[in-house]
Formats: sequence, C-alpha cells, structure tokens
Amino acid sequence: MKDQIARATSADGKVRGIAVTGTHLTETARRRHGTYPVATAALGRALIGTVLLAQALIKPPDRLTLRLLGDGPLGAVIADGDALGGVRGYVIEPKVALPLKENGKLDVGRAVGHQGSIALARTTQDGAPYSSAVNLVSGEVGEDIAHFLWRSEQVPSAVTLGVLLRATGTVQAAGGILLQVLPGGEEYAEQLEERVAALGPVSARIAQGDAAPALLDELLGGMPGFRVSESGAPHFSCTCSRARAKRSLLLLGPRALEELLQDGGADLSCHFCGRSYHYDAQELEKLHRQSENLT
Repeated sequence: MKDQIARATSADGKVRGIAVTGTHLTETARRRHGTYPVATAALGRALIGTVLLAQALIKPPDRLTLRLLGDGPLGAVIADGDALGGVRGYVIEPKVALPLKENGKLDVGRAVGHQGSIALARTTQDGAPYSSAVNLVSGEVGEDIAHFLWRSEQVPSAVTLGVLLRATGTVQAAGGILLQVLPGGEEYAEQLEERVAALGPVSARIAQGDAAPALLDELLGGMPGFRVSESGAPHFSCTCSRARAKRSLLLLGPRALEELLQDGGADLSCHFCGRSYHYDAQELEKLHRQSENLT
C-alpha cells in the first residue's frame, strides 16, 4: 500500500482530521540510519507526527522542526518537514536496545524519556522563526504532541501514532491520525475520544490494509457534511547538498581548514539523512584560499 495523507473538515468547521500512512517513509528512515527496533519506532512516530503537524500548522514554503529532548537513552529525536509531505529526521543514538514492556510492546516512552521537553520551531517564508516548548508527559510521542497542541496552541487534539515491526526489525506498517476540535466544536470532543479508542492501534489497522481516507471515514462518519480528500504522500526528503556542505566547511575558518588539509581530506555527513560528502586535498585547498579571502 502506498503512503498517503488524507484530510477532512466538517462542514461547520468545528472538527478537523488528518490521517497519514507512512510505512515506506519509516522503512526508508530505518535503512538510512540503521536504527534498532525501539529507535525505529520512536523515529517513525516523530516523522509521521511531523507530517501531521505540518499539515495542520503551516503552508508552503514554510517548514517546521520537532524536537523530543528527553532523558532516555535515545538522547533526542528530531524531525523536520514541509507542508507538502517531505520530512527527514534522526535520533542521536540509533542503536539503543531495551527490553519489551510487559504487554510485549516496544518501550518508546522509556527510550525517549519521561523528563525533558517537546519543542516545535517554525520557519516562515520571510525567515522569521517561531518556537515553543512544553514539558514531556510520557515520551510516547503521540501523547506529547497532543499535550503540546493543547498547551501551546490551545487546541484540544487527539493524536495516535504507531509503528509495527516485523521480527526482522523491518517496518510492516506505520501511520498516525490527528483529530482536532476547533472553536465551537466542544460537543464533539467526547464522541471523537470514544471513536479513537475504538479504532485500536493505527499501525495494526494499516497492516490490515486500511488506507488513510478509510481511517478518517471511520472516525468522522456522521459528522455534519465532512468530506475526505487525499492530499499527497509523505516521503523522506532531505535538503542537504554538496553546496551546503561546502558552506559549512567555509564557516570553519582558515585554521580549521588547514588542519583538515594536513589530514589529506574531509568527510561531512548529514545527520538527517546519513549522506556523506567527501572533499579531497585539492578541493580543501581551494576552500582554504576562499576562507582566507573572507577574513
């Protein structure tokens, strides 16, 4: 099944729903970063959560960055995305192994940590940054995003995220849903909570073949005049490039570049996608001259 983004808003404008299926997205991230299972689950949830937030909060060409800065062994989980479904991300420590919880589930909450913060930064077209942060409540990602939306945006939200792995550690299914009660829609809050609970784990439903529009149909059926529409696909997309890596080297200054020259070359790796850029001695010599001219 292809990855999808689906959206729906009730005719009276009081309820909004966004659903994402991101199995291929999450598997791409797993392969790029070589994550162990609990890190795969945490990163997948953060990537899909970022897609949901981008759909709800920004318009092209704005971007947003989600940071889960907990006290767990993953160190931090970071995802960055745009309003068109492009997203990238990484965990500081991708090779974390933890025992399963008593219910047999991956212990994402412990991996992320229960103490710390969840932060969201937005960059608008004019380059003006906006950022906000609140305390983590569980480290389970979905609960923390819902808590952030309530504390920072004052919008009651239900967020469910899930990543289902095979015994081999590869991604079988992944996805998420964001439901929001907008001003005047308080009467629907209890009903939506009940429907989210009855839906069950979203990753299990995706593994059974449910697409993003079908999930919204089930959750919002009966709401006044809602219509579900597909609005693109989430995909792993990194903004790194050789030109950006070159600018990073120039920022190091002449002295640091001279030291790299003595080593015979330099390799720069992108944290978000794992791509590596190699610069040999000849290229570094040119950069060294440029850097001297800039000082």
